[in-house]
Amino acid sequence: MMFVWLPLTLLSQISIYTVQSAPAAFAPAPAPSPALPAYEIVKPGCIPTCGDLVVPYPFGTSQGCYLENEFSSFLINCSDSTPHLGKGSIPVRNISLIDQHIHISTRAARICYNDIATQVTYEDPYFLGLSKFQVNHTNKFTVIGCSTLALITGSRVQNYTTGCASVCDGVPSVVNGSCSGIGCCQTSLPKGARDFEVEFRVFNNSVLADIPCSSAFVAEDGFYNFSSSDLITIEERLFPVMLDWSVGTETCAIAKKNKTSYACVAPDSTCTDSVYGEGTGYQCRCPSGYEGNPYLSNGCIDVDECATSNPCHSPATCLNQPPESVQCECPHGYNLTADEKGCEIIGHAGGSGTAGSSVSTSLFVLAVGSAWIFWLLAKRKHIKQKEKFFAQNGGFMLREELSKDNDLAKATRLFTEEDLKKATRNYDETGIIGQGGYGTVFKGLLPNNIAVAIKKSKPSEQSQTSQFINEVIILSRINHINVVKLIGCCLETEVPLLVYEFITNGTLSDHIHDKDSSTYFSWELCLQIAAEIAGAVAYLHSAASPPIIHRDIKSANILLDENFVAKVADFGASKLVPRDHAEIGTLVQGTFGYMDPEYFFSSALTEKSDVYSFGVVLAELLTGERAISFDRPEKDRSLAMYFISSMRTGNGMPSIIQKSLANDEKNIQQIKQVSMLAARCLQVTGDKRPSMKEVAMELEGLKAMVEQPWVDQGSTTDHTETEYLLNQSVLSDAMGSTGLGYSSIVGFDNTSIQMTGKVQFR
Repeated sequence: MMFVWLPLTLLSQISIYTVQSAPAAFAPAPAPSPALPAYEIVKPGCIPTCGDLVVPYPFGTSQGCYLENEFSSFLINCSDSTPHLGKGSIPVRNISLIDQHIHISTRAARICYNDIATQVTYEDPYFLGLSKFQVNHTNKFTVIGCSTLALITGSRVQNYTTGCASVCDGVPSVVNGSCSGIGCCQTSLPKGARDFEVEFRVFNNSVLADIPCSSAFVAEDGFYNFSSSDLITIEERLFPVMLDWSVGTETCAIAKKNKTSYACVAPDSTCTDSVYGEGTGYQCRCPSGYEGNPYLSNGCIDVDECATSNPCHSPATCLNQPPESVQCECPHGYNLTADEKGCEIIGHAGGSGTAGSSVSTSLFVLAVGSAWIFWLLAKRKHIKQKEKFFAQNGGFMLREELSKDNDLAKATRLFTEEDLKKATRNYDETGIIGQGGYGTVFKGLLPNNIAVAIKKSKPSEQSQTSQFINEVIILSRINHINVVKLIGCCLETEVPLLVYEFITNGTLSDHIHDKDSSTYFSWELCLQIAAEIAGAVAYLHSAASPPIIHRDIKSANILLDENFVAKVADFGASKLVPRDHAEIGTLVQGTFGYMDPEYFFSSALTEKSDVYSFGVVLAELLTGERAISFDRPEKDRSLAMYFISSMRTGNGMPSIIQKSLANDEKNIQQIKQVSMLAARCLQVTGDKRPSMKEVAMELEGLKAMVEQPWVDQGSTTDHTETEYLLNQSVLSDAMGSTGLGYSSIVGFDNTSIQMTGKVQFR
């Protein structure tokens, strides 16, 4: 088994895309010249187009025609009549003033190997640095190949890494249209990413002769449909990527104070802070009832409602009344009817006037009746759709189970679709408090002013419905102080929604790694949090019936309340384990940096997989380091490896321990013991790791010593265990020198992976 690291970096080497050269499926044939809107789109004297692209201000093609400051430039390079972003070679497809997106094009990064898995060639690898522009999080990262792991790294507020693994046993084994991990895999991008770089790894000691290449690319959601032919060749394909843009770096409140640089210059235009947070600027929009370019003083014009929805009946004419109304006007000799939409002859209460009024009344009744019927049909259709989703998501199965258990029925609330739409303000993006490989979490407010966390999962196979309902039932019965409480669920939507208690103090990851965090982790607090997490996971393994393997233990899934009490959260990847099974074969899921290497290669999930992940969390608490960091040398990128190797030079304690802990002489023996416990949890072989119950008992014992300082802590040091853990062979085993290549995959933080199990690695 071998694992090859293949970094691919090349600044802005993205193939040129123009409307004229686009494949037929990519865009319609270009018109002779682009149609310009009625409103002003560029500064006076500036060219509004580049080839077939309309270029609205603040973008522009020449000096003085685009917005430029020390933070960003909105230059569109049009030197050869094909638009490129800035001074680079990134081709531009479209610029939108309405939703403030810019669409660019890229080719796939591609690498090929010979029959001993040595790199031979690569084509169009790219590093995309966007500076001011955010990569919209709805884009998807796609990987194509066999025995291929591709990572995409980049920056947002903090650095990120994400990726997925794709395996197959040749073209016949793949399914066209499916990117589930066989020949093709997909994953989401984090919100607020500004740039990205693709890297490949191959986990095989040979490659398939007919599929020697692997590819990876970012593209707009819904654009790509996998075809088996793409395993052979994809070089000439072009992929659209959607970016978000904003101006400046200040918030609206600050920007408005500087009238010379404030960009929202159209009268009554509105300013909205960028959804990406501090330092990402603001966006301008025309006032309600107007359309156009809010970045120009005469850019916003009134929307002609008469042209879009004329309510007047002939012979009445429609007059537009800014900003958002219309008025019907009758010709000479006529008066408006009572509804102010039609006309009747002056002085003719009966006769033709009455007839006209009757016609108007009839039309009005007909319109109201038609609208009512349409509304009724739409409502009936929506009800049927909700009933379909409810049945599809196992709603009737859950109701049957709840009817058998009054306590369970009281503990599990079934929310309606309307309940949760109202609680989240129709899933407003500003309410997003978490995103991961398994879904998005929104903060919501129930009518009784109770804050909740609402998890909107990603679509899953219908065959998993029974499993999902089983998990809802099991989690509803869990009543542990260190497990986030499941309040209820909604089954009326396409994907089920889970409603949890809302924990106010963020994640453990935020407090450990956020540079702006003021949290001081004393040894007592570290030990308390570690013991609480261990106790919760041990409860899942031993006390829950049936046992639950969490499968995604990581610091980002540990929530802290206002008193820093730890709560284990996010059971989206969890598996229920039958009592008579020591392990279960399953789809490989988890997070790079925390994933058990034995599970990764065998697809056999055991309780010891959670133990390994917990060991990484312990290492984070002890060192303050991330589970994966590309700021560290390659051999130390994985914290698990870095931690174990540092034990050799740390005299029973890792040399990379946090300074505040290393200088804590009072608790130094306990810190050493917990360091050794973390090393035991990180053993490559699952059989050599302690059970979660053992881990919890050991941490509780140490915690009791802190709470009872009269106990002689020095006497509790197990010198035999110290010698055992520092033994060269054990450390070597923990570092993965088993010939299986484990050490190469011990971690990539913030990367959710899904890969089909039961794969033969040749």
